Amino acid sequence: MKMPWLKLLFSVYASFLSTEGAAVSRAEEQEALEYLMKFGYLQKPLERVTNDFTTEEIADALRSFQLASGLPATGQVDAATSIQMQQPRCGVKDPFNEKTFKYQLLGRWHKKRLTYRIYSHSKDLGAAATRTAIQTAFKYWSDVAQLTFQEVRIGRADIRLSFHGSSTWGCSRPFDGPGYVLAHADIPELGTVHFDSDETWTEGTPQGVNLRIIAAHEIGHALGLGHSRYPAALMAPTYSGYQKRFRLHPDDVKGIQALYGKRTTSTTTTVTSPAVTTLPATSLRPGKIPDPCKDGLDAIMLGPYDKTYAFRGDYVWTVTDFGANPPLKIQALWKGLPGWLDAAVHSPRTGRTYFLKGSKLWRYRGFKLDPGYPKPLTRIPPKIDAALYWPGNKKLFFFKGTGYWQWDELGLSHFSTFPRKISSLFTGAPSHLDAAFTWENGKIYLFKGEKYWRLNDQLRVERGYPLSTVERWMNC
Repeated sequence: MKMPWLKLLFSVYASFLSTEGAAVSRAEEQEALEYLMKFGYLQKPLERVTNDFTTEEIADALRSFQLASGLPATGQVDAATSIQMQQPRCGVKDPFNEKTFKYQLLGRWHKKRLTYRIYSHSKDLGAAATRTAIQTAFKYWSDVAQLTFQEVRIGRADIRLSFHGSSTWGCSRPFDGPGYVLAHADIPELGTVHFDSDETWTEGTPQGVNLRIIAAHEIGHALGLGHSRYPAALMAPTYSGYQKRFRLHPDDVKGIQALYGKRTTSTTTTVTSPAVTTLPATSLRPGKIPDPCKDGLDAIMLGPYDKTYAFRGDYVWTVTDFGANPPLKIQALWKGLPGWLDAAVHSPRTGRTYFLKGSKLWRYRGFKLDPGYPKPLTRIPPKIDAALYWPGNKKLFFFKGTGYWQWDELGLSHFSTFPRKISSLFTGAPSHLDAAFTWENGKIYLFKGEKYWRLNDQLRVERGYPLSTVERWMNC
C-alpha cells in the first residue's frame, strides 16, 4: 500500500523503534529517510510519479545500510543507525539498495598509464604536503594493480584533482561546509576528483581529516571502483579516521585487480614519476578529436552525476566553470552508443538518458543501456535537431526546424500529435537549433552556430543574448 509522504512519516514514526523499544525522534526519522534517498538506498522506480515509499521499502533500505555499516540489520532507525548516518563520508552514492553486496565496478580506463594534475592545494597542508599526500594515494593502487601514474603540471590530464568549498565555482555538486561530505569523484573516463576545502586537511595526526586516505578513496572511484560493503575497507562509504600504517583491505585489492589485473614483476616502474610539463601526444588517439574551441555541438545535456556533457562527432567532453575537459570517446561512457548524435537529453524525473540519431532512440540508466534499445522513433520525425527537459511541466521537448514536440514520459500519450511553432512558446528563440538543454540553474539554453540564447522562467530570451558559446561555455 502506497501512502503520501507526510502520512508515511507518521506511520514509520510509530513502527521504527530502537532496539530498546523507545521511539526515535521525528527529526532523526526524517534525517534517516533523507539520507537513504540522497545516497541511493531508496530510488524511485520509473513508473512512480512521487517519492512515496512503502514501509517495506524503507525497512529493506535500512537493512541494506546497516549491513554495509556493520550494524545489526534490524530495519529500524535505532540510535546506532542514526549515529552512523551522521559520520563524515564520501559524496558518491552507495550501491547497496540492490539487495546484493557484490563489489560494484563502475567502469574502467582503456589504458593503464594515466596522467593526473593537481589544480589547487589544501590551505592547511600547503602545496608540497598536498602533492606528497596525493602521490602516496596513487601509489596504494599502483602497488597492487597494473597501473602507473604520472603527474603533469600544465595541459590536459586524465585525472584532475582540486579543492572546492560550499561557495566556490568549478563544482556542479557544491559541498556542505565542514564535516559530513568530505569529497567526491567521477567514474572513468571523466577523471574529476574534488575535495571540500572547508575541511581541516591533515597528515600524521588523528586531528582533522587525513588527505592521503581520502584521496586514495576518491582515486578509487576515478579508477572505476564503487563503494565496499566492508566497513574496514578503504572504499567503504564513511571515513574511519587516521591510520598511521594504512593498508588496502582485501576487498579493495580484489576490486582494483578485477579492473586492471594484478601487478607483475614487469610493472616495476616508479608509480609517480616527477611532474612533467607535456602530455602524451593526442595523435595516439584514433580518429579526429574535436576542438571545443573551434568545433560546434551535436548535442549538450545536464546528465548523470550532474555533469554537463557536450557531444561532437564520436566524442564527448564535460564542461565546467573552468571550461571544457579533454574529449573522450562516447563509447568509453555509454557502451553501444554511436557518434554523430542528433540530440541528447537527461530526465531528472526518471533518471533516464535519451539519445537520438536518425530514426532510432537509445535509452540509458546512468551509463547502462536499457534492455530492448535502440528502438525506432515513433510519432516524431527522424533527424531531430535538439532535445531538452523542462522542469516547468516535467516534460521532454524535441525540436526540428521551426517546430517542437513535447512528451510526458509517465503519461498515457507518447508525444503531442502535431508539432507546434517554437516561437509560440519560446519567445525570441531561434529555429533550426544545433543543441539545447536545461542547466543546473533551471534556465533553458539554446545553441545555434557560434551563439547561444538563455531563456527566463517565462520562456523568453533574456536581454543581452545571444552570446558566444566558445567564450562563455568553453572558456576559450
